[in-house]
This record gives sequence, structure tokens and C-alpha cells, in this order.
Amino acid sequence: MATILMDTSSAWDVLDGANLPEGFRVEITNGKIIMTPQGEQRWKVILRAAPQIEQQLAGHGDILSDVMIDFPSSLWGYAPDLAIIAPGSERNKRGRFEWHSLEAVLETVSLSTRDNDFEKKLRMYAECAIPLYVIIDPSEHVCAIHRRPTRRGTYEEQERIPFGKDLVLPLEGREIVVKTDGFPRSES
Repeated sequence: MATILMDTSSAWDVLDGANLPEGFRVEITNGKIIMTPQGEQRWKVILRAAPQIEQQLAGHGDILSDVMIDFPSSLWGYAPDLAIIAPGSERNKRGRFEWHSLEAVLETVSLSTRDNDFEKKLRMYAECAIPLYVIIDPSEHVCAIHRRPTRRGTYEEQERIPFGKDLVLPLEGREIVVKTDGFPRSES
């Protein structure tokens, strides 16, 4: 059984003052700083999904992309592809949102991030009780929706939505519908 360590420091603190290269995504997994090039498929998914989500939120929550989120351990620092922030959430003393402010996280998987998205992030997001975790997979042409997190690091419900069908995100007291027919498809 996986356990997250509660810690008052943020994983992001190790990068304070660092001059990071542009064009790379930076995350911290199990205390290791991981930098990956930003991929075209990922960017196109964000470009198509974010405006749809933002329009439907209509002031009842917020959406962020590639923004540092503080998690309850100094070993994990994620900046989700898309994060839906619950209405009324406030930033911490570092100026960042914390894990408990997240209503949903959407990640676009690539060959280089597969292990993180399907295993490590899934476990961490479930342990942190993030209600909805969606993995968008351009190579499989599918969105994997994970609902009902457990403290064991799993989600009790999973559903696969093929590209071309509507991706329905059930949030607290409302529903967001994302059209996936424009999502990029890769064959690798």
C-alpha cells in the first residue's frame, strides 16, 4: 500500500531561483526532477480542450495548464497539463494552489510520460483524493476517465471514451462536456 508523506515544504522549493530551459516541462517525481520536451500532440490537446472547459466553467472554478501545484509531500511536484480548480479555492502562502483545490486533472500521455501518467500520477492523485483524473492518449485515440479515488492509490471507477465521442467531466454540482473529435491522433 502506497503512502504519501505529509510535509510542510513543497517539492517545488528545490527549484526556487533556478533558471530552467524554455520548451521543457518540469515535474518532480519521487524526489527526482524530470524535464521532458513539450510535445506537439500534448500542446494540441490543451489548445482544443482548455477553451471548452473555461467557457463552461463560466466563473465557477478555474482552469490552469502547466502550473505548479503543491502536493502533500516534498517528493512530488506536478504541473498538470490541465487542472480544474474548485470554486472558492485559495492560494497558499507560496502563491500556489494545493492538491485539495483540484476537482479534476487531465494529462496527455506520450511515450516518454506513459509510466508517470498511468502509474505514478494515478496513484498520487488517488491518494490525494482528486475526484477525477483523465488520461488523454493520442496513440490509442482514447480518454481514460478515473473516478472515485481511494487512499490505496487507485480509482474505483474507470471508463474509456474514444476520440470522437464527448468527454463528460462530472464536477461538483455541474458537468463539463469536452468535444474530442479535434484531438490529435498519433500512431506511435
